[in-house]
Amino acid sequence: MNGVTQSCRAVLASLALAAAVLATRPPCAHAANALATGSVSGLPVPRFVSLKADKVKVRRGPNLDQDVRWIYTRAGMPVEIIAEFDNWRRIRDWEGADGWVYHSLLSGKRTAVVVPTLKSELVPLYERPDPRAAVVARLQAGVLGALKYCTGTWCEFAGNGFDGWIRQERLWGVYPNEKID
Repeated sequence: MNGVTQSCRAVLASLALAAAVLATRPPCAHAANALATGSVSGLPVPRFVSLKADKVKVRRGPNLDQDVRWIYTRAGMPVEIIAEFDNWRRIRDWEGADGWVYHSLLSGKRTAVVVPTLKSELVPLYERPDPRAAVVARLQAGVLGALKYCTGTWCEFAGNGFDGWIRQERLWGVYPNEKID
């Protein structure tokens, strides 16, 4: 019985240590952004980038021997780098799917997609970063555009046939309170 008690104590001690480590971690990925850097690139992880090519294979693991899970077919889509290994980057898309891509298929160009509160909602794009400004367009969920500038609450957002200002919280591809020049 004494061996079981010692074993249980060891398990409890391990759990307590794991809980202490988790308690010291920042509450969200963006808070870690200022602290964590990629072991290969030296750049922040996580961070947003975009797809450079129209055909990007996403693999189960970080090498060519790994199965292709799916293929992106739209250059410019924003993705979040969540890990690095050698020349591979683990990415997550705006729908939460993740996998590994080769680093040269990614661009530092910042883009975003519109994410309304309700899928059927049209998100207003304003003439100026002011909710009282004229609405220049109403954008559907998933509309892709380039981030020209972000103040931390508003982003200048442009794409095919539109250019204006949108509330930063309505975009996936930029962190809350992040500023982009």
